Amino acid sequence: MSAAMTPLRIDIVSDVVCPWCIIGFTQLQRALTQLGDEVEVDLHWHPFELNPQMPAEGQELREHLAQKYGTSVAQSQAARARLTQIAESLGVEFRFYEGMRMHNTFRAHQLLHWAGEQGKQTELELALFETNFSRGENVDDPEVLAAAAGRAGLDEDGARAVLQDGPYADTVREEQRFWLSKGIHAVPSFILDGRYLIPGAQDPEVFVAALRRLLDEKAA
Repeated sequence: MSAAMTPLRIDIVSDVVCPWCIIGFTQLQRALTQLGDEVEVDLHWHPFELNPQMPAEGQELREHLAQKYGTSVAQSQAARARLTQIAESLGVEFRFYEGMRMHNTFRAHQLLHWAGEQGKQTELELALFETNFSRGENVDDPEVLAAAAGRAGLDEDGARAVLQDGPYADTVREEQRFWLSKGIHAVPSFILDGRYLIPGAQDPEVFVAALRRLLDEKAA
């Protein structure tokens, strides 16, 4: 990549309780590794709530999937096994367990907006994926979120203040509405340079091809 070229912006619309989001991001990372110094990127994460109406106590995951998608017990078990296998092949650890609960992520997205202002958004996003899928902790719990912020290199007391005072609540709601208005109704969604949409957890080759096409267009 030319030193004079500005980084290529990649917007990622995602939710921290979406297993395909961390899988998709890991595939993107592999693509960027393949490209090496051909490309430099500027990552921006954006909020999407898979379950905006989820109550404070959350919902048992198997019950949630059955209610939302009509998934049977056997289908749920098979899906978890498949996801675990895919994640393991990418170096990502999923620890699904009986009684695991799905939680609302509005607080998490507020904290992620704040982390973006600190230059630590990707670090917190990855910490929250780990919190949910590897540690099995409640990503709606302020203390759990503050601890994740600490692991991401952020100030835990600052995180607690954000969660208590909610200064980014309206901003996050507005951003959610914006992406919905752009037709983003499923995650992960990757928007490359504001022009190309790559939906879902695609293979690295898909990202490589799209990024090289963008670079060629810019060079022309």
